[in-house]
Amino acid sequence: MSYLKSEISYCLSSEKISNEELSSRFPDASGVEIFKKTGISIRYQTMGEVVASDLGLAAAKKLFRENNIDTSKIDYVIYVSSCLDYKCPTTACIIQHELGLNKGIGAIDILHGCTGYIYGLSSAKGLIATGQAENVLLITADSVTKMVHPDDLELLSIFSDAGAACLISKDQLGLSAEIGSFTFGTDGGGENNIKISRSGMKNPTDAKWFEKHKDVPSGMKWGHLTMNGSQIFIFAIRRIPNLVDEILKKENLSKDDIDLFIFHQANGVMLDFLRSKLKIPKKKFYFNIANKGNTVSASIPIALKDAFDEGLIKRGNKVLLVGFGIGYSWGGTVIKY
Repeated sequence: MSYLKSEISYCLSSEKISNEELSSRFPDASGVEIFKKTGISIRYQTMGEVVASDLGLAAAKKLFRENNIDTSKIDYVIYVSSCLDYKCPTTACIIQHELGLNKGIGAIDILHGCTGYIYGLSSAKGLIATGQAENVLLITADSVTKMVHPDDLELLSIFSDAGAACLISKDQLGLSAEIGSFTFGTDGGGENNIKISRSGMKNPTDAKWFEKHKDVPSGMKWGHLTMNGSQIFIFAIRRIPNLVDEILKKENLSKDDIDLFIFHQANGVMLDFLRSKLKIPKKKFYFNIANKGNTVSASIPIALKDAFDEGLIKRGNKVLLVGFGIGYSWGGTVIKY
């Protein structure tokens, strides 16, 4: 068996951006209108040279400090992000060094976005099930606001930067959740509907690119995130209800058996539409996007942590987790406390 420990820590970026601040930059959009379109009041933005791994490291250090974690028992690190430090070396290797973890451990990156936490859980479970690891540190972190153009209100109003850290173990100690089976889906045909261009080997940044963005403070040097919001909405509405049904069927459960549904916090309006379409009662469908924003790969563990702190998850509960987004990709599982 593989168990997700109930202890989860996260770190939000330092710069808090309210709807009123956005409205002051975009006078044609009021704070009320921004909230109606996104369900978000507050989001967090990294400044200067702070990047995703900094947030992930801060979350991991907080996890160790607040929960008296014996780091000598960690034998694998998985780092999930769409904002890796480098193509090489592996960011997880750098994290091992920065956290002072044993050298006799494994360390891998998973380049993924909004479904990233699901992929991280699945990979950790697989490592434990095959005897390759016993205690896996899973860190998810993103700083996609660095790739948003300063004139793009739609994306500025949605995305937020954060890191989260948790432990997956072969041992059931304290309050922890048995990780169920996984269901995944992929449709690379959605490539152009949400992507970070000028960020890799294909069509990289060049002198013309920097000249074009010379008036942007960052010069868009990390790449450019673009999104076709209407197509992403259609994708989610078409795919996610079927995904939930497939997860429940695989686990031999019904919706009534689930105590709490935690979806990737993509957009408040989209989430409420999915909840209504799936006929899930409001009290069983978790939202924390209003004061966090869309934190990409970190959104599900942050929501889990907040749900715990609010007393919504107790021993004996079953929680259905769903991730979906860039790729297109989607996936989910049920965890049982």
